[in-house]
Amino acid sequence: MKEGIHPKYNVAKVACACGSTFETRSTRASITVDICSGCHPFYTGKQKIVDAEGRVEKFRRKYATTKK
Repeated sequence: MKEGIHPKYNVAKVACACGSTFETRSTRASITVDICSGCHPFYTGKQKIVDAEGRVEKFRRKYATTKK
């Protein structure tokens, strides 16, 4: 690798909107995020499928396997 052309890769502090903070490595000194793994519904298990006008049930009926 050539010397002097790469950016500094230092410890960075990541701050989430929920209040949690953690450290990682980046070329930036600090990173602010809106959502992290601590408050994301998919990772916390609080994700819900909203069935608007029966679309989920319609999809399940359409692609359900039929017994022969």
